[in-house]
Amino acid sequence: MMAGSHIALGMAAWMAAAPHLGQPPLAPGAMALAALGGLLPDIDHPKSWVGRRVRPVSDILAALLGHRGVTHSLLAVVGCWLLLRHQAVPVAWAAPIIIGYLSHLGADLLTPGGLRLAWPLRGTWALPLCRTGSAFEPLVVALLIAAAWASLPQRPDPRTLAERWGLCFTCEALPLPPPAPPRPPRRRLAAQSTDGSQALADARQGGLEGRSHSTMPG
Repeated sequence: MMAGSHIALGMAAWMAAAPHLGQPPLAPGAMALAALGGLLPDIDHPKSWVGRRVRPVSDILAALLGHRGVTHSLLAVVGCWLLLRHQAVPVAWAAPIIIGYLSHLGADLLTPGGLRLAWPLRGTWALPLCRTGSAFEPLVVALLIAAAWASLPQRPDPRTLAERWGLCFTCEALPLPPPAPPRPPRRRLAAQSTDGSQALADARQGGLEGRSHSTMPG
C-alpha cells in the first residue's frame, strides 16, 4: 500500500490495540510512533518514503535482501515480539512502534504482491483485496479505520479530541448542536384526528338538519 495508507492504518491499529495493552489509545505521541512504525518495514525500498530518508541504508538493504524480504517476514515479527518481551526499549515507546510495524505487514498482505513470510525461503502469501495505489485502496483503509474507532470501549467527545490534538483551542466553548424535537406520540395524533373527524361529521349533520328545517312548509 501507499505511505499515507500505512500511516493511517498504523494509527488505527494502535487505537484498537492500546486498550488491551493498558495504554491510552488516542495519545498524540503514541499515535505518532504508531505512524512511524507503519512506515518502517519499507526501509528496504530506496524509493519509499522512509527509504529516501535513510539512504544509503535502504540502498544496502535493497541490494542484499531485496524489497519485502526480511523486514516483511516472520523473522521481523519474532524480532518485534522479543523487543517487547525483554523491554529493551520502554514499553510506552516500543508498543506503538511495533503495533504500527505489524499493521504494515497486515496491509501488504492484502495486496497481490503479498509477503514472503518464510523468508529466506521462496513463496509468497497474500489475500489480494486491493492493488497498491488503486481506487479501492482508500475504501479498504477507511473501513479498517472505522472498525478500529468502533472497537474503542469509550469514544471521546470530538471537541475534547480536537483540543488534545491542537486542532481547536476553544472547542469547549462551542455549543453542541441542539437536540431534535421529540416526535409526538402516534396515539395522540390518532385521537386528535378522530376528534376532528367527529367534529366535522357533527357540523355536516347540523348543516343538513338546518337545511331540512328551512325547506319545511310553514
